[in-house]
Parts: sequence; C-alpha cells; structure tokens
Amino acid sequence: MTENKHFSDSQFTLREVVQNIRDWFAFFLSQWKILFAAGIIGLALGALVSIFKKPVFHAETSFVLEEGDAGGISQMSGLASLVGVNLGSLGSTSGLFQGDNIMELYKSDRMLGETLLSPFDGEKLLIDRFVEFEELDKKWASKVDIPSMDFSISRGQFSVAQDSVVKEVAKLIRERQLSVTKPDRKLSIIQVSISSKDEPFAKVFNETLVNKVNTFYFETKTKKTGENLSILQSQADSVRAILDESIGAYATAQDRVPNANPLLNSATVESRKRQIDVQATGAVYQEIVKNLEIAKVNHRNNSPLIQIIDSPRFPLKRSEIRLVKGMVLGAVITGLLVLFGLYFRRLYQKHVQES
Repeated sequence: MTENKHFSDSQFTLREVVQNIRDWFAFFLSQWKILFAAGIIGLALGALVSIFKKPVFHAETSFVLEEGDAGGISQMSGLASLVGVNLGSLGSTSGLFQGDNIMELYKSDRMLGETLLSPFDGEKLLIDRFVEFEELDKKWASKVDIPSMDFSISRGQFSVAQDSVVKEVAKLIRERQLSVTKPDRKLSIIQVSISSKDEPFAKVFNETLVNKVNTFYFETKTKKTGENLSILQSQADSVRAILDESIGAYATAQDRVPNANPLLNSATVESRKRQIDVQATGAVYQEIVKNLEIAKVNHRNNSPLIQIIDSPRFPLKRSEIRLVKGMVLGAVITGLLVLFGLYFRRLYQKHVQES
C-alpha cells in the first residue's frame, strides 16, 4: 500500500524561502532609481494636492432629546379609573416619532428643501449660496439654466426644473455633507454635522436645519394632544356659558313667585325645571373640567424635551491636508504603486521565461 504523504513535492524549504526573499530584495535594490523617482514625483503630487485642495469646515450641533413621559399617564389612567373617569385617548401618546426616527427626519427631502429655501443673508437664500461656491451653474449648464431661476418665490409656484434642482442639491448634501449620529447609543444625545468648503454656509445651514427639524418634531409630537386639549377647552367654555344661562333662568323663575303657596305645586314647576337644568349642566361641566385638567397634564408630559448642548461657532473646526502630511502620503502611495508594478512585471517575465 502506498504510504501517505504529508508534504507535497512542490513545498518550499526554509532555505528556499530565505533565498527567494534575498532575490526579491536584491531586485528592488537594483531598481532604486525608479523607486527614487517615484518618491520624488509622489512628494510633488502630495504638495500640489495639499496646496490646491480647499479645507473642509465642520459645523456641529448636539442636543438632548427626551421623549414624553408615557408611564406617568398610564399610572394616571389607572388612578382615574378608580373614581369612574375613563381617559380613553387622553392617556395615549403618539408613536409617530420614537427612537431614531428624528434622525431620519433630518435626512428627508422636505426638511432639507425647506432649509435650502431659507434666507442665508439679506439678499441670498442658502441654495443660492450653495450653487455659487459649488459652481453648479457651470457644472449643470448643459442640463438646466440655474441663473435664470428665482428660488425666492413660493414653493407652490416652482417649475419642474426648479423642483429638480432643489431635490438634487438636497441629495448632494444628504450623501456628501450631512451626518446625523448618536455618539453613544445608550444616551439620548444626537449630533448633527454639516461639512462644507464654505464656512458661513456650513454654520447657517446647520443652525437652520436643526431649528426646522426640532420645531417640526415638537409640533407633530404634540399635535394630537394639543387638538384634544383645544376641543375640551371649547366644550368647557360652551357648557359653562349654558350653565351660567341656566342659573340666571332659575333665579328669574324664583323671583316670579317669591312666596309660593305650598298648597299650589303648579306655581313652582318652572323653578324646578330650571333647577334640574342647572344640576344637569353642572354635572356635565364638572366631568368636562376633570377631563380638561387631565388633558393638560397629558399634553405637558407628552411634550418632548429638546435642549441644545453645543452649537456651531466661528471659527469652525476644519480638516485639511497639511503640506508635510500631503508630501509624505504622496511619496508613500506613489512608491507602493510603483513597487507593486515592478513586482507584477517581474512575475510576468518569469512566467514567460518558464513557459
């Protein structure tokens, strides 16, 4: 029976491996002129990149987001049920924006579009400033005539081309410049960052976007409880007016028969009717006032807390390629590319010779 072989015949020995490394080292040393020239070219390219590449400015805003306290309302619902009060929808909180949904709201076309159409200064909009320093009017000249567009008019009067420009600019910002993250997943701190080559644009856009999104979030989060509170307040005012009218009518009926004969019941019928109206309206009013106070507490507890921690201030944090760093990176990258090129060229030559 043939003996099993644990090693193939083509396996390298340690001596062959060391000899192979020496051969490659000697080969690369013989190509020192090419590698040296590649390093010089890399230094020059790195220096040019560091000189002509514009710095990027970062405008960052961090804030704390605390959702409304639904637990307190649930406990209140249980206590209210003990006294015969059914809170119903008063004790429920909206689940429209919970968790990380506000982070996706920052990336929506609506919020980015409204921010771009907000004023940058007294004369320009943010979208005008973006088009100017990004030179989109020249880059997109073959597709659309941006200089002829007026973005200061109402959004409803925009043409299809204007809407397309706003959406494309929002897409560029969302993909290249906007960052919405949670530095720590265990905390409720959200950080919104805008990176741009234009420092004033980065600051104004960041502040405007944060303000618009947080305002929209707050209004939407409290919209349901706010509408319910408004309806209950209107009902309470209406019932109170009816109650005041009933009390006045009851007093008038009693004044008509100040000393009614106890043997004549018909003389007190009108005042009794008015008294029943007062009692019934008073009971309804008392119930509505209970629900109204509960709705006020629910509305306050359902309102999210949004507290700004840090906001962008001049000068903004900037990132750029320093001259020395650019030269070193350029030399290293160019040298590695040439090194790999020489390596694969020699392998190809060996393969051709052996074949």
